[in-house]
Amino acid sequence: MTIDPTVTTRLKRTRLTSQLNEQMNKEVVLTGWVHDVRALGGIAFLLLRDMEGIAQVAAPKSKTPANVLKEIGTLHQEDVVSVKGTVVPSKIAKAGLEVIPTEIEVIVRSGTPLPLDPRGVQNTLLDTRLNWRFLDFRSEESRAVFRIQSLILSSFRDFFSGRGYMEIQPPVIIASASEGGAELFSLKYFEKDAFLAQSPQLYKQMCAISFEKVFAVLPVFRAEKFEQPTHLNEVRQMDIEQSFATDQEAMATLEEFLAKCVESVRSSCGAELKRLGRKLEPVRLPLKRVKYEEAIALLQKGGEEIRVGDDFSKTQEKRLSDLLGESIFFVVDWPVELKAFYAMPDQNGKTCRAFDVIYEGLEIASGTQRIHLPDLLAKQLSAKGLDPEGFKAYIDAFRYGAPYHAGWSIGLERLTMKITGRANIREATMFPRDRNRLTP
Repeated sequence: MTIDPTVTTRLKRTRLTSQLNEQMNKEVVLTGWVHDVRALGGIAFLLLRDMEGIAQVAAPKSKTPANVLKEIGTLHQEDVVSVKGTVVPSKIAKAGLEVIPTEIEVIVRSGTPLPLDPRGVQNTLLDTRLNWRFLDFRSEESRAVFRIQSLILSSFRDFFSGRGYMEIQPPVIIASASEGGAELFSLKYFEKDAFLAQSPQLYKQMCAISFEKVFAVLPVFRAEKFEQPTHLNEVRQMDIEQSFATDQEAMATLEEFLAKCVESVRSSCGAELKRLGRKLEPVRLPLKRVKYEEAIALLQKGGEEIRVGDDFSKTQEKRLSDLLGESIFFVVDWPVELKAFYAMPDQNGKTCRAFDVIYEGLEIASGTQRIHLPDLLAKQLSAKGLDPEGFKAYIDAFRYGAPYHAGWSIGLERLTMKITGRANIREATMFPRDRNRLTP
């Protein structure tokens, strides 16, 4: 059967529930995937899903053309169809309305059996979900997670664009380590050796000392051989850098963004949060500041085996949150040796102007005031066992009028994981890349 494609396309781009509410007792055309189909006595039910939700199509024998009933009887999950019909009130449909069909067009039929059930009727192993990611995206749970992630991204861009920050595009192919260490993926770049960027750090600093306030969203890569539920080898970072700012000013900007971001999710994604069984609490400002050594002492008192100079394990981050009774807080005044070479040291030479944010037991963001003095920068590079000559272009950038500056980065997937209440970061990552997974 042929249905006017102009009408189909127009309706496909609207929200199902609101569109149907506006069209009560009128004729509509809906296009989407078959979420479920079943026959109960003298009536057939078709649940039709598009990017915005699920609508119920009810086909009673007494009101539905015989050829339409016959076609519905041939449908399977994930077939793509268009349905023309009339919107009527319903006491049993979740939306309080349904569509009585007069025409149906099968656009394409799905293969059977399905590798997984997007309805979530059966529990599916995470590996299976990731192997068939495009089908998993069609589940209500996954759609909720990634709709929230999309809002996080738009909230980040809106927040900083609205404050006059410029979006920049740093490279991901680089000539030397961004932060030191051996956690680099190397590649052959014509006749030279190159690496995938661990961080946009050096480039966003060079932009900030010229454009003053910048932000970026980009992938970064770390060759860590971890197989933990909080780690990936490719992640997306949301970064900012600003001149004429100290670590304190950068922290103020970070906590303001986090509060705004969470509020945006609370106000715009209520249905998605409900679908995920997630009660998202607002971020109340100012966030608590906990000094690194205070955190160490608190963990020791709580029975943890840790000493000054150690970094926190993921278990200890969670334990620290429990001991403090805080869902989100800063850890400040870090030892110089635990932070990157570009972190501005304090006058005592032992601590630096660095901070982390721990959110619901997991570090989601970190930042520092940066070193803007070339000689000090070269000294710190050497202290970290790095050759300043390998960073010559970076150091030279601060010889020609570089103001003091600070910045931070947030891991998009970690923030999504915590906001949506997922147990594994792979659930909050569209196409995860870890030690064992390179496809799809």
